Amino acid sequence: MKENQTMEMAALGRPFGLGMLYDCRQDSLIPGKESHVYSEYLRERPKPNSEFEIVASESIEDKSSALKVEASLKASFLCGLIEVEGSAKYLNDQRTSKNQVRVTLKYEATTRFQELSMNHLGRGNVKHPYVFDQGLATHVVTGILYGAQAFFVFDREMSEKDDRQDIEGNLKVMIKKIPCLSIEGEGSLKMEDKDKTSVEKFSCKFHGDFSLEKNPVSYPDAVQVYQSLPKLLGSNGEKAVPVKVWLLPLTSLDSSAAQLVRQISVRLIQEAQSVLEDFSELEMRCNDAMRTTTAQQFPQIGKKIKSFKEMCSVFKLEFQRSLSKKLPTIRGGGEEEGALAEILLKRHSSPFNSKNLNEWMDCKEREISILKSFTNLMKNTKIVPSQNGLHEEILSAEHVMCFVFTSLGRAEPYLSALSNYLKGTTKPDDSQDPLIYDVEKEQWYLLNKVPDTMRNKAKLFRDFAELNKEKKNIKFLTVGLTNETHKGSSIYLYKDGCSLSENFEPPSRPETVTERRNRRPTILCCTNTHLFLSEGNRKVTVMREEQFYSSHPDRFTGYCQVLSRESLTGRCYWEVERRGDVDVAVAYKNIRRAGRSRECGFGCNEKSCTLQCCENSYNFYYNSIKTPVSGPVSSRVGVYLDHSAGVLSFYSVSDTMTLLHRVQTTFTQPLCAGIRIYDYDYGSTAEFCKLK
Repeated sequence: MKENQTMEMAALGRPFGLGMLYDCRQDSLIPGKESHVYSEYLRERPKPNSEFEIVASESIEDKSSALKVEASLKASFLCGLIEVEGSAKYLNDQRTSKNQVRVTLKYEATTRFQELSMNHLGRGNVKHPYVFDQGLATHVVTGILYGAQAFFVFDREMSEKDDRQDIEGNLKVMIKKIPCLSIEGEGSLKMEDKDKTSVEKFSCKFHGDFSLEKNPVSYPDAVQVYQSLPKLLGSNGEKAVPVKVWLLPLTSLDSSAAQLVRQISVRLIQEAQSVLEDFSELEMRCNDAMRTTTAQQFPQIGKKIKSFKEMCSVFKLEFQRSLSKKLPTIRGGGEEEGALAEILLKRHSSPFNSKNLNEWMDCKEREISILKSFTNLMKNTKIVPSQNGLHEEILSAEHVMCFVFTSLGRAEPYLSALSNYLKGTTKPDDSQDPLIYDVEKEQWYLLNKVPDTMRNKAKLFRDFAELNKEKKNIKFLTVGLTNETHKGSSIYLYKDGCSLSENFEPPSRPETVTERRNRRPTILCCTNTHLFLSEGNRKVTVMREEQFYSSHPDRFTGYCQVLSRESLTGRCYWEVERRGDVDVAVAYKNIRRAGRSRECGFGCNEKSCTLQCCENSYNFYYNSIKTPVSGPVSSRVGVYLDHSAGVLSFYSVSDTMTLLHRVQTTFTQPLCAGIRIYDYDYGSTAEFCKLK
């Protein structure tokens, strides 16, 4: 920046006035030191303008851009040097959940521009000349643009089934209509019924420079407030506030004045912004995780996530305080900006680095997903959220069998490391050796053989509960209790309120297939272009060359997958003969076909599941969760489906049939049989067998 160059700056709701002194090192006004401005030194011209636009509001960068906040002022905001007011409070408005879809309408109006003439400026005209000697300020306010801004922040909660792009598109369409809508008698909006239904799910928050009797909380409220905004500025714009100011360096008046020696580099500001946005993202993920039914059913998880969130908040505040102490001294020339880089480096070397924080959160979200899959498996089971609740249940029945998740409260060294770091340091810029934590290694569901053992116990428990669900003298429960002796899970058995076993094994239920001749899929259709159909459309082969098939919306474009033409209901059995690595799957017909996203791959989503058949092993996949399956490997796999009972079983078929894996669930739609052969495994085949 040139030594005497005038600065432009967003006012951000601060009470600027012409002739006021300003310290750009602290980004603060100097109260009580302004000089009186006589009208003959004041120039004013009208600046009428108004506009509205839809702005992005996901990140700090988006919001800073909407308020025209340049990098240096943004740095001061990020570290808490300045407090914003009015419309600038929009900068503090963070989403609390990743399930929020947000679109923001910005209204901006300007009324007039005022500036001081150069005749008024100079050391002789400064009311408090000691300001120069004491270095209290660096600039003086010489120009102000008056007007007002308003931000209408519209949010809508999104469920797992909703499409974010559809909701966001609908929000934008309805918000664009706001300036055009008319208000009928009694304040009702003239809208079509479908639009009225759509906007009922919108909430609204208002941040503005206008004085309102009542802030809008809904879409209709927002329309009424928006249309009243021009009048709220006053007939002559007398209620307008500063929206932008021009600052003249005091060194242009007196060379002895304090000055802004250097600005912080944009690169370092962006790094600091990235750190703070990481923490905001983690806070949203924590909120979403704690709101899940699973976290409420098993409080041990919620307690860990809450503690993690609180420790992140403490570190974030200390990080901001460290920045706020360094920024003014660097700008004033007291330190080099390497001091700021050092704070960022120390944070990266601490246990609060982004990699470890996000890995831990990934693990908790995965843990919740795994627990959800277990609780969905055990349909006839009551989940008890506390040990006190368990005691009540134990005393209320003659027999109680309880599936216990024994490792949910297991100590995690990484959480201890976060806590010890905060206890041992008051400032996150103290020296710290680089630390690397194996966060995944600490998770109970990744312990050796624990997932397989848990899954087998859960199936035995579920089957036993199913067989005995009509008996009034026995209860089946699920709870989280810490027990280091049994890793992952165990089954507790009680009788008349007393414990009989903490490692009970229910008897298994044998399963046989008697309907091998029931209706079965035989015809494949709309195959991927690298699959060749033969044997009356019962057999597929992976080809190196693309096949010339006509375009069809049911064709998988990204994976070598194919589904049966007919849908399956009732009881069905079929067999697949394979050569090479093949997935034998079932899927709902509305599974996504285009692309290579999770929504398309068999076993990677909630619309399909698959048995992965490799050369020497099997794995079962549902919603991207892998379950290793043991059993004799053969070239033929049998599949039994009882749609109404929610039973799906896979068998290894040779001279005998061996049950490999059984799923008990609820099917909400008819299913199709599916086959996937892995890309570029040229020559591999899979065929629906003709059964006699």
